[in-house]
Amino acid sequence: MSHLLADFSRAQRLSKIQQSADNTVWDMIVVGGGITGAGILLTASQAGLKVLLIEQQDFAWGASSKSSKMVHGGLRYLGSGQYNMTKDAVTEREKLLNELPGLVNPLQFLMGHYKSQFPGPFVFNSLLTIYDWIGGKRNHRYINHGIADFHAPGIEQNKLQGATQFADAVTDDARLVMRVLQEAQERGGTAINYLSAEHIILTADTVTGINVADQVSGQKFDLQAKVVINATGPWTDKLRQQLHAPKAIRPLRGSHLIVPSWRLPLAYSVSYFHPEDKRPIFAFPWENSTVIGTTDLDHDSDLDQQPCISQSEVDYLLAGINKQFPQADISESDVISTYAGIRPVVSNDASNNKHLKKTKPSDEKREHSIWNEQGLISVAGGKLTTFRLIALDVLKVAQYYLPDMNLIDLQAAKLFQTIPDTPVDSILHQQQIQRLKSQYGKHYSHLINNAEHNELRPIGSTNTLLAELKWSLQHEMVVHLDDLLLRRTRIGLLLAAGGEQLFGQLQPLCQTALHWNEGQWQQELSRYQDIIQRYYSLPKHRQLLSTQDVSSANVVAN
Repeated sequence: MSHLLADFSRAQRLSKIQQSADNTVWDMIVVGGGITGAGILLTASQAGLKVLLIEQQDFAWGASSKSSKMVHGGLRYLGSGQYNMTKDAVTEREKLLNELPGLVNPLQFLMGHYKSQFPGPFVFNSLLTIYDWIGGKRNHRYINHGIADFHAPGIEQNKLQGATQFADAVTDDARLVMRVLQEAQERGGTAINYLSAEHIILTADTVTGINVADQVSGQKFDLQAKVVINATGPWTDKLRQQLHAPKAIRPLRGSHLIVPSWRLPLAYSVSYFHPEDKRPIFAFPWENSTVIGTTDLDHDSDLDQQPCISQSEVDYLLAGINKQFPQADISESDVISTYAGIRPVVSNDASNNKHLKKTKPSDEKREHSIWNEQGLISVAGGKLTTFRLIALDVLKVAQYYLPDMNLIDLQAAKLFQTIPDTPVDSILHQQQIQRLKSQYGKHYSHLINNAEHNELRPIGSTNTLLAELKWSLQHEMVVHLDDLLLRRTRIGLLLAAGGEQLFGQLQPLCQTALHWNEGQWQQELSRYQDIIQRYYSLPKHRQLLSTQDVSSANVVAN
């Protein structure tokens, strides 16, 4: 298993990096383990560079596990005249659909047209004709009957004139990051989580490395590099300001609700305009549940604390979905979980709060930006869909410091190597096998063939197998329980109370694979339950937790 993310335990990988720190100069160090950083690691590895990626938390800990899961061309950008941006995104969407079937999957969308609402059917379908032409195939049609009976049962019918069906794609964003990291490491790259960039190292006013800190042991040491890439999303300004650069990031929060699919069964991603502010929002089927999103608000809280949904956001999303599906009567009691991510939007007014508030969050541009400051190359903004193009743009800038790097062959290269079909002996059907193949690459057969019969059954209402949790514990640098249940798999989002029904089965698996004793397991379990309650539950659960914290403090004080 050469260069598998799991070739070494995290401790072994860290030790190897530390031991070679004094005599190794990396061609490139990438700071940030989200989709942008992972894409840069993969593209740089394809270019033959000696490259290391470090992440201060877990891989995909930030927005890359808390996005709206869409792999799309950005129809709204086409509507505002940004043709090239749309063309790039549609092209990348098609590549991902072709290279990762089972991880990036087609998703049909439905947009209802209501009397006196813009855009009307003619304008919207005209845009979609261009959109489909870019993608090379017709993927839309106008529907004027049977909408509430067949396509979207329960949809608001008052003033409904018709609907447009069109196509984009959906993914598991955190698993996509892991798949990109795996591919990068099979091509020679190195990645490690829970290793934070503390300070930039300058030599003659040029960045020549990074001082890093291991978040597990607290150890600090220096790493040398010809160029350092800052792909830290909302934290981009943290490193840039060590070079006295002005702020550029406007953190915007997007929050979501997840409800059981039986409470709002959807065959399409239904797009609609919120009755309060006319913002486009949506509800879509994902992992046998239904996701309702999203908000778009300034996030003024500490970026080192996980974001969480506010009560006003809960009320806003419930008001929107119940207006669009009035018979559903979705309430807080239906919510399995919530999640909120921070979009690292680049704004010219980021350093001026007075001017910043004059621009609505939804009006901010979403293109990526790149800064080259004394050998620190920073990148922020952009879309999940275009992570490969962002990586190529970063490498073009980095070529100044790495003149021997050849980028010509990368432009048209496949991002993911073709996975050979390997015989597997299991009870799984072909669709399940394809899903594992796409998510775990060439190692899918090892995952299946080394699983017990009872480990190959889906857990609860999810698509996830117990064998996947076992594999991740053994091979994907899991440090904490939330790494396993919120990012390697999405059990914590999809099952009640963060998946507490699994804790009994998980304990022996974690203790065996991670060498936890009883005390460590209990500590991790308590930590995980606290994370679920604080950041992935409804606000009323956080209020209850705060009350419990105060009660506990009073007991201690007395």
